[in-house]
Amino acid sequence: MLDTSKINYQYLEDALLNTTGEFSLAERFRALFTLKNIGDEKSIDIAAKGKFVHEVAYCIGQTGNRHGNAILEEVLKDENQHVMVRHEAAEAMGALGFIEFLPILSIYAKDQDKAIVDTCELAIDRINYVNDPANKKEIHDSAYSSVDPAPPSQESKDVKVLMNKLIDPKLALFKRYRAMFALREIGTDEAVLALCEGLKDTSSALFRHEVCYVLGQLQNPASVPALSASLRNRNEVHMVRHEAAEALGSVASPEVFEILNEYKNDPEQVVAESCIVALDMFEYENSNAFQYADGLEKQNMHSLKLATGN
Repeated sequence: MLDTSKINYQYLEDALLNTTGEFSLAERFRALFTLKNIGDEKSIDIAAKGKFVHEVAYCIGQTGNRHGNAILEEVLKDENQHVMVRHEAAEAMGALGFIEFLPILSIYAKDQDKAIVDTCELAIDRINYVNDPANKKEIHDSAYSSVDPAPPSQESKDVKVLMNKLIDPKLALFKRYRAMFALREIGTDEAVLALCEGLKDTSSALFRHEVCYVLGQLQNPASVPALSASLRNRNEVHMVRHEAAEALGSVASPEVFEILNEYKNDPEQVVAESCIVALDMFEYENSNAFQYADGLEKQNMHSLKLATGN
């Protein structure tokens, strides 16, 4: 268990908020994901101050901590927030899996924006699933250190069968997501290419964005052509392009650097920022660094610098 007495929360807050003006965008994201990994109430309070509201919401959903419930509800209710931000708040509620979220999710499952409707319906399905005692045997921790919006399907291990479910727009989104995460668990080149077929879907931007996220987790170079096509498609919604950029940073194969560098000044701010962060992830994946969320390591270096005056 992490010894929180040794955490310099002030340093992490300064890094996240860039209070001194010395922290790059990439360093601020690393601080945020360090706070996610700590996951206590103080970390959530600090994370909530950050400007990257969609990433903050995601991180709160991954902590398993009720302390962020009110923050997520406030973000979902705020129709002035970007749809991507509100989506992330609703998805985080589903990830946390608390029954008390069902009333607000039911309200916004009738939202005017399809991405919000889809996210709320998925979150409701996941909350009902994880709170049903009949499903306890199926629930297990992800090998990818993430709390997913749907559990992997247990019905088949056949890639073609799963792909057909994945790309079937007539199926409920929850069932398609279950096929998606089953393909992730298989993880072969064939499974990756099956997932890439999901990026051709026209029924749900939310679905395409989740495919990008899963491909980023798999880090398989076979996905680079499909992810690159999504990033380069200026008619694609920001939610998908941003996720495609971050996924490319995780894959970190040689050709990725040039692609991300090309779009780091994209007119859409969220896409440009995602490319900058993805370039940092690319650097990390091609280094000998222990972990991406290195805020605790950097706080120790910061303390040493202050102590020695160097």
